[in-house]
Amino acid sequence: MTKFITSIICFCIISITAFAQGLSDKEKEILARIDANHAEALEFLETNVNINSGTMNFEGVRKVGDNYHDAYEALGFETRWVSQDEVNRAGHFFAEQEGSEGKSILLIGHLDTVFEEESPFQEYKVLNDSVAAGPGVADMKAGNVMILYALKALKEAGALPNTQILVALTGDEEKAGDPVSVSRKSLTEAAKRSDIALGFEGASGFSYATVARRASNSWYLEVEGRQAHSSGVFSDYTGAGSVYEASRILSRFYEELQEDNLTYNVGMILGSNAIEYDRENIRGSASGKLNIVPKKTIVHGDIRFLTREQGDRTYKKMEAIVDDHLPQTSAKIEFVERYPPMEPTEGNMEVLDVLSQLSQDMGLGEVEAFDPGRRGAADISFIAKYVDGLDGLGVMGRGSHSPNETLNLKTYKALTKRAALLIYRLSRQSPEN
Repeated sequence: MTKFITSIICFCIISITAFAQGLSDKEKEILARIDANHAEALEFLETNVNINSGTMNFEGVRKVGDNYHDAYEALGFETRWVSQDEVNRAGHFFAEQEGSEGKSILLIGHLDTVFEEESPFQEYKVLNDSVAAGPGVADMKAGNVMILYALKALKEAGALPNTQILVALTGDEEKAGDPVSVSRKSLTEAAKRSDIALGFEGASGFSYATVARRASNSWYLEVEGRQAHSSGVFSDYTGAGSVYEASRILSRFYEELQEDNLTYNVGMILGSNAIEYDRENIRGSASGKLNIVPKKTIVHGDIRFLTREQGDRTYKKMEAIVDDHLPQTSAKIEFVERYPPMEPTEGNMEVLDVLSQLSQDMGLGEVEAFDPGRRGAADISFIAKYVDGLDGLGVMGRGSHSPNETLNLKTYKALTKRAALLIYRLSRQSPEN
């Protein structure tokens, strides 16, 4: 299987040259600049991977941001740092080139990783000619570098003379500051000034891109029952108790709510006469006796849905189930919104069509929409209702969020080339299209 995958990758890379007749002279020049700058890009990647930028390491996040400040200013971009002190986060990096021709494009990445200062995984290492390892190398420091060097190639080729380009590298994607209305305000403002948004989270190969992501929210169920001796359970006076009521609710959730692109997981359940639960850190304890009907039960879970309509409809169904109480019990459910859905809009599909045609012109084959049920939430979700876009345009890798995180070096250059030409072709389109 490994030899087969390697052969496919080699075919894709060789195909870019073999099918170059599908590209314009300007596009070939852009590809040549990426070739010329590739070694420099890998050096810049190593420098930034070796800076710990776990979400809560504010100094590290800002240091990586400083490196991008210098790099983008060298390309002629205006840069700024947006402080996030209000939500206890490091801040966000923005770079901008002003322009008035073609579609304005927002490019999205993030500076932070899940690996905090205490993590033993801290160093970039090239394992062989195909693989490099390092904290955040795939999620998503290599994607950030891809954005930079795609733009560098475009600038050097004179391909973006009067195009508005905005780059947003958030500093807390892995653990967004709360409330998100504050921590994502600057990203939302950038989206409202753009025609298209491109996200550079990890790619799912050459043949797929992300046109939709499910929402990622949570729900909290609190159930009360009448505490009494267990000999009276189910009686008119004692009733069912909180655990049976919670079980009834969860059983009906399982039996009645299932549908495509909808999941609702139970992550924590505690039930007894005395429970303590820390909702923020999702940990707790319970104590009681086997011969006492439990007084209180809490259930904490997540819920993911593809469209706002699906989410609202499911919320109402869950509330109706919760309200249908067993004797001598009560229950209430609360929904906490975090990441909204990136819905599969017609506009997103049109951007995918541009990518797919470009991919065929490069000899890489068609690109299809990736299954949204297999992707988590991301920053592009916060702006999807304001702008058309694609995500999953970054690098190929494995083991994200683990000490085994790696980057596929063999595909990195080819994916950077594809990203650069996608930006170029979109920038040539009229804003009215």
